[in-house]
This record gives sequence, structure tokens and C-alpha cells, in this order.
Amino acid sequence: MATYKKRGYKPKNKEEERARTEQGSTTAEVFSTLDESASRSEQWVARNQNYILGVIGVIAVAVLGYLGYYQFVQEPKNASAANEMLYPNQYFNEALQSTAEKDSLFLLALNGAEGKYGYLDIIEEYSGTPSANIATYAAGMAYKELKQYDKAIEYLEKVSADEEITASLALGGIGDSFLQLGQTEDALAYYVKAFSHDENELTTPRYLYKAGIAALELGTKEKALGYFQRIKDEFPNSDEARTIDVFIGMAQTQ
Repeated sequence: MATYKKRGYKPKNKEEERARTEQGSTTAEVFSTLDESASRSEQWVARNQNYILGVIGVIAVAVLGYLGYYQFVQEPKNASAANEMLYPNQYFNEALQSTAEKDSLFLLALNGAEGKYGYLDIIEEYSGTPSANIATYAAGMAYKELKQYDKAIEYLEKVSADEEITASLALGGIGDSFLQLGQTEDALAYYVKAFSHDENELTTPRYLYKAGIAALELGTKEKALGYFQRIKDEFPNSDEARTIDVFIGMAQTQ
């Protein structure tokens, strides 16, 4: 059965009537306070409406501006930079496979030719793009192959750490350059940075191995043994692991 509240309820006595009157008065005061607060809020909004709308407008313009910049400026810039990379990459890859013309091919990769960009042009013209970061790495490695080790270090130090494997290879390239300059302690420090930066099956065993060789050259056989043992234990399928027992034996000799 449905229930309902009866209308026209009358208090049983004066005391109950007084209590109901006080309750009604208190309720009225609460609603009056709420009305006043709401009114003040509305007045504040009205007084500051232009400011509020201005702030909202600035935020909206900023968001739309960013989206527009990314869509109409940054994305086309990224695409253009990636397209420009085709030419120097071709010469870089040819240089790695060549012997007689290696140096000239690396120079073509760096400087470009026949109106085509080289890595150095891409770094300058497309700064901030992923392609410019890769071009910075490639330029450093090209200078290393050209035995211009100071320039190799200069460019490889600028490689962004966002690309984990590329950053590890750049750190390793700096280590190689220092080793060629006869700065074995610096080389070891960068090999350690390289294998610590991003653990993977490609760069970690490679730079553990190079760190071990550098440590042997410095006479710190205990460090070398630790690096070589990690290759044996953690990367048994790597190329470096094939002859690692020989180097472990060298590190263990007094």
C-alpha cells in the first residue's frame, strides 16, 4: 500500500508550536545565507566576466595554436627532414662498405652535394626533429671514421637521450674516440655509461666487452673480470660471448 503525508497537521500544544516556529526560522536563515552567498558569487562573476572569458580564451587559443603548429608546421617539418635524410644515408652506408673511397663518401654524407643536404645541413635546418637527432649521431660517427675524434665527440655529445639505443651507441662512440686519443680512463667511463644507459641485447654486451678491454689496458683486472663475467652470465648468446672465456682467463691472471 502506498504511503503519503497528511496535510494540515496541527501542533498538539504550544511548546511543539514554538519549536516548529523556531525550526522554520532557522531554516529560513540558512536559505537566506545561501541566497546571499549565491548572489555575491553571481555579482563577482558578473564583475569579472571579461577577465574569466579572457583567461578561457587564452587557454583555448594556446591549445588550438599548439595543435595547429604540430599539425601544420611540425609534422610537415618532420616529414621533410626524413626525406632529406635519404641522400646522406646512402653515402654513409656506401662508405661503411667501401675501402678506396671511404673518406670521400663520408664527406659527401656530411656536407651533401648537387643541391642535396648532408647531415650538417639537416642538423641546422631541421633542429628539433627526430631526423636532426639521428643526423647528429651519424655526423659524429662519420667524423670518428674520418679520424677527426674531437669533432666526433663534439657531435656525439649532442645526441638526445630520448632514443635509447641511439644514445647508447653515441656514448659508446665517444668512448671509442677517447680511446683513439689515448685517453683510456675517459674511454672506460663512457663505455660504462653506454652499457648502463639502456640494457639490451645489442649495445650492453658490446660495451661491457669494450669496458673490459679498457680496464685490462688500465691494469684494473678486477673491474675487467666483472664486465666479462656479466657477458658470460647475462648475454651468453651474444657475439661477444663466443670468446669471453679467453678474456676472463686474462683478467684472472696475476
